[in-house]
Amino acid sequence: MSPGQRAETPITAAIMAGRWIRSAVVDHGPGPGRDSGADRHWEPNPDPRGRSAMAGDRFSLYSGAAGIVLFFLELAAATGHEEYLEDARAGARHLAAAWPGLTDLSLHHGLAGVVFALGEAGWATGDERLCEAARAGADRVARAVRPMDGGVGWTGDPAQRGDGGIVLGLLHAAGMLGVPLYEEIAVAAGERIAGMAVPGHRFGGDSCADLPADAVTPGFLSGTAGTAFLLARLYGVTRDERFLVAARRGADFVRTVSLVTERCALVPHHVPQGRGLHYLGFCSGSAGVARMFYELYRVTADPGDLDWVERLAHGVVQSGVPGRQTAGYWNVACQCCGTAGLLELFVGLWAATGREAHLDFARSLAANLIGRATGHDGRGYRWYQAYRRLRPWEVTADTGYMVGAAGIGAALLHLDAAGRAGEPRRLVLPPDNPFPAIPVPAALLRRQP
Repeated sequence: MSPGQRAETPITAAIMAGRWIRSAVVDHGPGPGRDSGADRHWEPNPDPRGRSAMAGDRFSLYSGAAGIVLFFLELAAATGHEEYLEDARAGARHLAAAWPGLTDLSLHHGLAGVVFALGEAGWATGDERLCEAARAGADRVARAVRPMDGGVGWTGDPAQRGDGGIVLGLLHAAGMLGVPLYEEIAVAAGERIAGMAVPGHRFGGDSCADLPADAVTPGFLSGTAGTAFLLARLYGVTRDERFLVAARRGADFVRTVSLVTERCALVPHHVPQGRGLHYLGFCSGSAGVARMFYELYRVTADPGDLDWVERLAHGVVQSGVPGRQTAGYWNVACQCCGTAGLLELFVGLWAATGREAHLDFARSLAANLIGRATGHDGRGYRWYQAYRRLRPWEVTADTGYMVGAAGIGAALLHLDAAGRAGEPRRLVLPPDNPFPAIPVPAALLRRQP
């Protein structure tokens, strides 16, 4: 259905996404000696006989309860409706009870992401028990650090899918939960990463059967740009020049391998084999790489970094999306590699720069998302997509944050918040999002009485 046939605003579409996610709820009775109500999680796909792109990932920030808790926190803030806050609170209670059983410590798929969701839920609800659970989970992550060649770490992988994401999670927890030790451990692990040669991220072979064993990925979630983002963040925290020098090595590599034409830049998915494949989304493409350059600009004020953010954004616009599908922008709507991830980029860029062109393009992305939503059965909105580019026949819909309706709904809520200078609200942005948490250009905020 075309956006013109659907007159929904971003916030009403997000509410409809919440309706579908609520249809996937699984409630659990309170544990022994507890009187705080039921805990809950959400099925990855509640469609009758529906399949999920990420089945079995029940708790994570990426596709499980932690990400859905974040969406309901934002839906409650946007609408003022207490029932959404209760959804978030019940999901957070489930995470508080479940986190001791998690073995993955990473940000997107493991305990560090659960800690982030618990901390945000505790802050929003005022429930100290959730904050205590977040501290206990962060303590576990901190205690799990171990010696390895060149310093300390957890997995040995410097990318955000590994140690890089854990470091970001601990840095956030140090401030949110008031435990300076988390920052000390994060910085120590970051020192090991800063000592590595960049590039150095091999994502092929055992890590990803779809890539050659010697493939190097310059992208964000599993590659050089995400590691350089982390190093820039550590420089902002410590002002230790070692982190900035290392971040610049990563940024220079990304510049070197990118395709640059006039005012546009596109980043290859992997090199040397995939130089002609340019993803546009968060995980491996322009939207994620732009975060790295913006973080460098945020901590150094170097206009050259902001110029690269704009080049990457212009490359997205010139590609013809969202109306045109490309090899790096296929039938996918989610935050990870699709339209919602691009929406996050352009809302963030407008908040950072005040350029109306960025907000206009964000609106066109939102209209595309709203037009693509499926809600024929009255159970709310979901988005069917081919999450895996190399398996276009696998078309599914998910409830989760990075892969489904929760993240798409959150991106639509972020657009709704943009421009509300008279009633600004804080967005719940994961630690790998460097853009302003209040998505209104500072000049507009200053004009308010």
